Amino acid sequence: MLDRLKVRAITLDLDDTLWPIWPTIARAERALQDWLRARAGATADLLADDLRRHGLREQVMRERPDLKHQLSAIRTEMIRRALQQAGDDPVLAEPAYAVFHAGRQQVDLFDDARPALEFLAARYPVVALSNGNASVEAVGLGRFFHASISAESFGVGKPEPAIFHAAADAAGVAAHDVLHIGDDASLDVLGALACGMQTVWLNRSDHPWPHEAQPHETVSNLHELTELLR
Repeated sequence: MLDRLKVRAITLDLDDTLWPIWPTIARAERALQDWLRARAGATADLLADDLRRHGLREQVMRERPDLKHQLSAIRTEMIRRALQQAGDDPVLAEPAYAVFHAGRQQVDLFDDARPALEFLAARYPVVALSNGNASVEAVGLGRFFHASISAESFGVGKPEPAIFHAAADAAGVAAHDVLHIGDDASLDVLGALACGMQTVWLNRSDHPWPHEAQPHETVSNLHELTELLR
């Protein structure tokens, strides 16, 4: 059970916690396709093929393990290789990725996200903690966050303890004073529990809990979260 009196800071996942990720990625993919269609049609065709696109990603991940947490670099390298395979100019990779990345920042918040952020930010330092490459500033939510840490910027992702401890440090508190909130049972909840944080599992889709260790609380939306913390 959650002990509110011990919560001095919040760490908060982004993708699928504040907004649904796959509609965002789909929109960014469409923007990239439109841009490439006008400049590198053969590459646009290649990347429109799901099997070939996924194959390129797997190839990059296999051959460039150093990019494990660098989602922007992985995507840029995918585009570069697609351009080369299609016979288009690989110099287009960087501007093409910029188009995708801009689309990646165009998110549609869940209805409960902004009210919850207003509530949390008025009471605690809130630190964004994400394995994705969204920017809280770019999506228009920067004012709610004391700090933001991503696997891409930090070099290590959830559920590794180091990134959770870095988030606690950014908030200026010890890990046991932090409440971590996220949708992923393994990456968010188990990772935070291993660091001694309190945890709330955001289970919007009513999935069964898959692990022996339990979150302190489970909520189906962020309105329930704010009620727990009142």
